[in-house]
Amino acid sequence: MEYEKGELPPYSAVATAGPDWRRRWSVRRSRGAKFFVLACLLFIVYAQWRQIESHPKRSPIIPKLSIERLTEGLRTCYQLRSKPQDPIGWGRERNARYVDGHKPTLIKNAAVWVGEPAEGTSAEDARAGKGYSWIHADVFLEYGLIKEVRKGIDAASLPSDTIVWDAKGRQLTTGIIDMHTHAGVDSLPELNGNDDTNELGSNITPFVRSIDGINIFDHQIQVIKSGGVTTSLVLPGSGNNIGGEAFVIKHAVGKADGRNETSIADLLADPDRTWRYIKMACGENPKRVYGRAGEQSPFSRLGESWEFRRAFEQAAKLVRAQDDWCSVAESAGVEALDSYLPLDLEWETLGAVLRGQVHVNTHCYTATDLEAFVDHTNEFKFAVRAFHHAHQTYLVPEVLKRAWGDSPPASALFADNMWFKAEAYIGSEYAGKILYENGLTPIYVSDNPVLNAQHVVFEAGKAFGYGLPYHAALASVTTAPAERLGFGERLGKVKPGFDADIVVWDSDPLSVGATPAQVWIDGTAQFDNPIELDKPITPAPSPIPEAPEAAAEAITVSEVIFTGVSKSFLSSEVRQSDDSQGLTVVISGGKITCVGTCATELESASKSGTRVVELRNGYLTRPFTVFGSLLGLNAIDAESDTDNGGGPEIFSRGIDGLALDTKKLHYALQYGVTRAISAPKYSEAGTHQGTSVGFRTGARHALEAGGVFADDVAVHYTLNLKAKSGSTSISNAVGSLRRKLLEVVGAAESAAADPFTEAAFLRRVVAGELALAVTVHSADTIAALLQVKKVVDAAIAASPAFGDNASASARGISLVIIGGAESPLLAAELAAAGVGVVLSPLLSYGTSWDQQRALTGAPLTNGTAVDRLVAAGVGVAIGAEEDWVVRDIGLLAGIAHRNSGGAISEADALDLVSANVYAILGLKEPDAAGSGEGSLAPREFVVFEGSPLEVGARVRAVGSGVGEEATLFV
Repeated sequence: MEYEKGELPPYSAVATAGPDWRRRWSVRRSRGAKFFVLACLLFIVYAQWRQIESHPKRSPIIPKLSIERLTEGLRTCYQLRSKPQDPIGWGRERNARYVDGHKPTLIKNAAVWVGEPAEGTSAEDARAGKGYSWIHADVFLEYGLIKEVRKGIDAASLPSDTIVWDAKGRQLTTGIIDMHTHAGVDSLPELNGNDDTNELGSNITPFVRSIDGINIFDHQIQVIKSGGVTTSLVLPGSGNNIGGEAFVIKHAVGKADGRNETSIADLLADPDRTWRYIKMACGENPKRVYGRAGEQSPFSRLGESWEFRRAFEQAAKLVRAQDDWCSVAESAGVEALDSYLPLDLEWETLGAVLRGQVHVNTHCYTATDLEAFVDHTNEFKFAVRAFHHAHQTYLVPEVLKRAWGDSPPASALFADNMWFKAEAYIGSEYAGKILYENGLTPIYVSDNPVLNAQHVVFEAGKAFGYGLPYHAALASVTTAPAERLGFGERLGKVKPGFDADIVVWDSDPLSVGATPAQVWIDGTAQFDNPIELDKPITPAPSPIPEAPEAAAEAITVSEVIFTGVSKSFLSSEVRQSDDSQGLTVVISGGKITCVGTCATELESASKSGTRVVELRNGYLTRPFTVFGSLLGLNAIDAESDTDNGGGPEIFSRGIDGLALDTKKLHYALQYGVTRAISAPKYSEAGTHQGTSVGFRTGARHALEAGGVFADDVAVHYTLNLKAKSGSTSISNAVGSLRRKLLEVVGAAESAAADPFTEAAFLRRVVAGELALAVTVHSADTIAALLQVKKVVDAAIAASPAFGDNASASARGISLVIIGGAESPLLAAELAAAGVGVVLSPLLSYGTSWDQQRALTGAPLTNGTAVDRLVAAGVGVAIGAEEDWVVRDIGLLAGIAHRNSGGAISEADALDLVSANVYAILGLKEPDAAGSGEGSLAPREFVVFEGSPLEVGARVRAVGSGVGEEATLFV
């Protein structure tokens, strides 16, 4: 039988017939087998006899193990089985961080927030805010500790070298604690060489430590302290499911800050390192960083859960092996052991997690991720101190309560930063309020440099504005993070025995623009000559303020009347009520028909049943305009399917990509932003290229009447560091822009076949019809742009094509700077050239190299960019680098007002986010829905309860400029 090549024969194949050798050899084989078996038996008997005979003569095998090392292992057993306790505060004579030679300090005449309710307050009443108050007291600091807090401390009774500091009645709190920062490991300005946020060599890296990458010379450490932050948890990044150990530091660096040495070890808040900390992360980041189909896990959330469980199981095996070894060592003695204590540096940290020696902090946004991780805690029996970012924790409070341990995890949140990726798309500014009402703990954090940790207290202030009780808002950046970090007896309160980390504020710390007048760390003042803002000293609120109520729902109305309006900013002339009754605002047919006493309308309303809303401190304003964001061109920042897109080689029109009726735009309208001007992006958010479109946020689509008020507002280019991705160099990008402009000036005028080309729009720029808006931060590049403007303006004046255009030849191109972090260095030159600046962001903190000379404000610098530019006469507006800022536009204007020393009035501040945008762009402020009623069109307005420049203001009505109805929030 033949078979194909490589094929095995079938089981039924039979060998070819041949001689029968089996029968011939059968007898001979039988005899041989018997002889062989007998020989084997004899050998076995002999071997057993030899073994029995020789056994008594052999010495026992003794393992060659070091008794010293075995004993050291036994001592380690006690450490492994011990669980840390929070370090004590009361009873210490001196702070372990105290540096000899530092003088004691008496802070007199302060309004003190102790951080806990009055003695005798029940836990239930305390949670409701009862028993909390600002008390008038003096505070004595000595040996790095708070020694006394009471009225009338006599300086004569204190050591003779005591420094006396007069608080002048201002408010005093403990130092602010930021429980989520990357300061030092993600140093600013951001450079490839100093980014040590994530160890991306492997997904599971419990063995790496943030302390090994902290850059003590990161200037941001000092900037953060200038906002009253004295303590921070420096975490590894969220690129890994398990990212490594974190460390708690204090923001006092080197001799200038009162320390003996400049070292990372000297930064540690607890030199004894009582507690350890670890960072873990769920969700988008690890699977995006590591997931490669068929090659590397995790590719999905399913894979992430396996990664966690496999890592925990590895650690659990180590823990079990160690416990078994220790049990034998303790019961039988180390002499009975034949191995050393099992140790594995790779899994040691995670083993300590399972032993309860490490505080776990986990980055988790979504309900799916939160519940999966809660399951892990119960399977492997470890506690989570806080979920970070935690955007959806407010939706699943009962899931958090199922987590293993004595206390459910806290939620470390942003106040209102969301929408930047899919897992941040679902979130709520009311999350802190909802969590607190469900018995959980909200904590507000910066994730520096995502947010500037200098202003982390502003996050708590906004949370109060969104309904979190006042005492809980202050606790969210003081006592709550202190407790979660294991420092509840040392940090977070102004009590004897606590570390002498103190801040005296120039105003209520939860108010807009609150700034430290001085900061102490371990009893040492941190600023030799701090800049103090010119603000009136106001008494601390007593009783503590009630949290503002949130609007329950939005309804559309055509008729409504508001009474109790204190101020109207609808026209250029501010109207203010002369009596306690306030102004009345009548809205009829969706537009304002009366502002004043409006007696006739009120009488008519009483008969017709028209809704009358009584305000306590109403404000009537123009609507806000957001300029420079991606509103209308993007729904979820990191998701390309929801984004218009863009690129360095593309010049396009914003109107062609406009997408309305989105979640972002609904929120914008809810917070008084009825207009936006957006341009296609050059490469990412905060960069621009093409023409911007002006539209109304309440429109359902671009063809709705009044939906678009300007098809092409300005021509945009980007000349920040991102410009190098398309032009290779900044110099080439500047030269290319100059060349394009000069080519247009020199070209003969002709009817373009396509009026929507880049050249056609640039012709409108040199003709004075459109502004040229350039996104740029560097003062050097701004200077180069001013030179470009000078050259192009001269060419325009000399060109026959534009000689008859008086506007173009007289003014030249209308240049607008967007960004402008370093623009104050050229304030005089910008004013002389008539160039306006849209500050985006308002408060730069030097995140990139081209922003490193930004002004961070008091107590480090005398003013910020807006102050310097306004003082020089430069036209200024506030822009939005990111879309989530729509909620904060009024508050940003409020910061400019409150911290200006009176140079920026309320009306001026409101203009920064409305009228100034149009003035800088040379654009007439639009009519409402084509009503022809000019820039004061009464169909477009916002009615607030409270000042829109202050925390807690609430939008009560918005006229969107679209349709014949207003939106009422009730």
